[in-house]
Amino acid sequence: PLVFSLSMFWLWFSGKTPSQRMTYQLTALTGISALAISNVVVWIINSLWNRPRPFLDHPDELNLLFYSPTDPSFPANPIAIGFAVAMAAWTVNRKFGLWLAMTASLYGFSRVYVGVFYPTDIVGGALVGMAVYGFTSYLRRALEPLITMVVRFARGVSVA
Repeated sequence: PLVFSLSMFWLWFSGKTPSQRMTYQLTALTGISALAISNVVVWIINSLWNRPRPFLDHPDELNLLFYSPTDPSFPANPIAIGFAVAMAAWTVNRKFGLWLAMTASLYGFSRVYVGVFYPTDIVGGALVGMAVYGFTSYLRRALEPLITMVVRFARGVSVA
């Protein structure tokens, strides 16, 4: 969903002081990296396990309300992205991170309600997102001098 990408855009341009702005920008880069890596991890899991969606497993019991997704059900990709981004936001702004996590959860619930995901797909997506954020957070600490240099370059060309 677009809201998670836009939240990282907002985070990039937030911060009242130069040091706070640098922290927010490093966090936004970590969140964007977690978003991208979450997509890759979900794609790998989908390649290994093609779990059918509920409306395919139970066609007589579920009436699909909108288009039928063609990718596997587990783990829920939008939820993985939502939780990866929410974890990033949580590190600098607890309220914003909680709001994003609740948004991802509500999105997941709505997709279960309409028969597109199983509840375990949502839990799996959330776990993937949180685990990937933990990994990217570790990478951020290891590569912080390089990432800081990239942010300073972006500031030099008026992108940050």
